[in-house]
Amino acid sequence: MRPKKFFLHRPQGLDEAIRLKTEHGDAATFHAGGTELLVALKAHVLRYEHVIDLKQIAALKGVRLRDDGTISIGSLTSHDAIANDPIVRERLPGYAELSEHVANIRVRIAGTLGGVLCFAEPHADAPTLLCALDAWMVLRGPNGEREVPSRDFHVGEFMTARDDDEVLTSIEIAPQSAGTRSAYRSFGHTERPAVGVAAVWSTDNPQRLSLWAGAISASPVCLARTEDAAAALPADLPSADTWARLQRAVAADAQAIEAHDDLHGGADYKRHLVSVLAERAIKACLP
Repeated sequence: MRPKKFFLHRPQGLDEAIRLKTEHGDAATFHAGGTELLVALKAHVLRYEHVIDLKQIAALKGVRLRDDGTISIGSLTSHDAIANDPIVRERLPGYAELSEHVANIRVRIAGTLGGVLCFAEPHADAPTLLCALDAWMVLRGPNGEREVPSRDFHVGEFMTARDDDEVLTSIEIAPQSAGTRSAYRSFGHTERPAVGVAAVWSTDNPQRLSLWAGAISASPVCLARTEDAAAALPADLPSADTWARLQRAVAADAQAIEAHDDLHGGADYKRHLVSVLAERAIKACLP
């Protein structure tokens, strides 16, 4: 099936893109990687008279290391580019590994981080680890620029905190200390994860675990009981008693998640996956 005819705009700058969206209003949409949008247009799930292609805007591409150590990822940076970027590989190897395994090679080369975040399909990998990393999104629209924490960005299935006339310009990740490691583990029967779990473990004083589950619900879920249990553990990890306490906390977190049966599996099956993947992600963070 072919999409309905639309007019394709290719602005050279961000201001021009925002002006075009303001001019055409609800009849227009922004286009990033297109791996999600074009499928929806072809299926006639979505229809727009104007598509504003952002791919010519160089300022939205690439990975930059800011003076304070913050990693800034341009929203139009592809998954493949992120996976192979030397800054990401050195400072966030867990995120580089995630990007290496997104969907398939076509999606990794064409798909952009900003595109998958703004489309907000629940069964995606990136949002989960970004929440665990306490990342934040930078948005720019006709009223200026604002920042939104990653954990507040996705508000439901295919719904985000981004206003329709705003462009996601970058994803910012604060400097990681030498005692911090991150990991993401997922499982699925298709190219999309049925469940994904992200862990960020800091051995600094005080030690801290950030643990999030994704794809199992409309937006990533914080496994708060496990985070609290980890904070109370002795520093000499791991031990048999340690893992038993963490496993009990993870099981309680998993059972509290509102899941439903779908083509990715039954609700109980996906809750079980949370428990299994959480333990794997945490272990991957340990020296």
